[in-house]
Amino acid sequence: MSSSNAYDVLVVGAGIAGCSLAHGLSTIPRSKPLRICLLERSLSEPDRIVGELLQPGGVIALRKLGIEKCLEGIDAIPVKGYCVVEDGKSVEIPYPGRHEGRSFHHGKFIMALRAAAKEAKGVDVVEASATELVEQNGRVVGVKATKLGEKEEYRADLVVVADGCFSNFRTAVMGSSIGKTVTRSHFVGAILEDASLPIPNHGTVALVKGFGPVLLYQIGEHDTRILIDVKAPLPPDLKSHILDHIVPQLPPILQQPIRIALDKDRLRRMPNSFLPAVSQGTTTKPGVFLLGDSWNMRHPLTGGGMTVALNDVVILRSLLANVDLRQWSEIQKVLRTWHWSRKPLASTVNILSVALYDLFGADDEDLKVLRTGCFKYFERGGECVNGPVSLLSGIAPSPLLLASHFFAVAFYSIWVMFTHPGQVGTIKGQPVYARPPLHHYPALFFKGIRVFWTACVVFGPLLWSEIRWWAPNENVKSSSTIAGFLLGLVAIGWMIYGAVDALG
Repeated sequence: MSSSNAYDVLVVGAGIAGCSLAHGLSTIPRSKPLRICLLERSLSEPDRIVGELLQPGGVIALRKLGIEKCLEGIDAIPVKGYCVVEDGKSVEIPYPGRHEGRSFHHGKFIMALRAAAKEAKGVDVVEASATELVEQNGRVVGVKATKLGEKEEYRADLVVVADGCFSNFRTAVMGSSIGKTVTRSHFVGAILEDASLPIPNHGTVALVKGFGPVLLYQIGEHDTRILIDVKAPLPPDLKSHILDHIVPQLPPILQQPIRIALDKDRLRRMPNSFLPAVSQGTTTKPGVFLLGDSWNMRHPLTGGGMTVALNDVVILRSLLANVDLRQWSEIQKVLRTWHWSRKPLASTVNILSVALYDLFGADDEDLKVLRTGCFKYFERGGECVNGPVSLLSGIAPSPLLLASHFFAVAFYSIWVMFTHPGQVGTIKGQPVYARPPLHHYPALFFKGIRVFWTACVVFGPLLWSEIRWWAPNENVKSSSTIAGFLLGLVAIGWMIYGAVDALG
């Protein structure tokens, strides 16, 4: 191995996490500047259908890292909030204050981040395909890679693997302790040309009866991304499934652009995976750790993945500032501190993403009650909107605030079930709505208990997956679900005041 292939830090993967970490570490004030290698299989512009909406919390993280300029010159669109659409009705959910997100073509943003990394002092961006970890005396000291058909070794005091959701090194770094990814659905994507969204500069979430939610957001002057959630197993004819079942339920203003896009563009899909973060250091091979989607994934419904990754880098950069990278015992302390320091934001985004997906993609009667209650909760405005969107956007990283609003939605859903008109039948094909008569109240009371139970079962295990540090295995799966449910009940007690306050 030539001396030019020896570094202080080796980062595998030049995506969101890898590029931002390489640039971030280059700005650490040290007596001797770090030599950093950023290794990427292909430096050509990637073409993906996710990773195109950056929440305000992510914009703030970019600013802290000094690379907010990466949002310039890529035709990025300001995002000022969300619009939730159901049955022809819509509710606006604006970001609080003057906060804004950005939406863009994923590939353009990645190329801007790579350019920033190349310009950073002490960073070498190398196009090579990492094939395996190199170990010496029980410690990972680098990787073997293929560059222009030739085999090379790249060595470093510290190796960081950030090779994304399809990581080739996830199990090599952590073994069975990393746990298994869970994929419940796929996003099927296309690009609409010159489409008009219900509210400009707002991401649109369309709730579709019987199927998963549909996301739309503008990613360029003329381009609007559509992501259609399709539950596993995928139907054999995706295009017909979308045209027959999904498109007719979407706002009329969008139906024709979608049909045109489906005729012109190939449908592409990405798995929506969930992978809780587990503590690294004691469970990781010495000399290496995971970062980004290779280690922690959440449902992309809320668009929080990039925000979590960038915030992780902000915290990690500070923790590594005065550490001897050759001393694994010091790195272990950093990894433990980092694991819990990132929890307020990461846990909030992770839990919210899956909980919202369970509500918005409801195929269970009790979950449908919660979905209706959630929509009407947003219609109340005020703190019923400001609180949830602050959580979703990464501005207010607080699992406790999330629990407060989640169970406030549960209580309000039950109240809506008792007091608001519901469909009681049809006349000439048109739905007829009426408030439930008093003699229905006993049945609704027991249904309300089931709805409350369902809310606990949704929230409890998600909270449990975030506060534990070890990975669940087949032997403890059922017990962790029970413990998660009990934890959800404890959270209700703690959050009761916040729930009552949110309901006014």
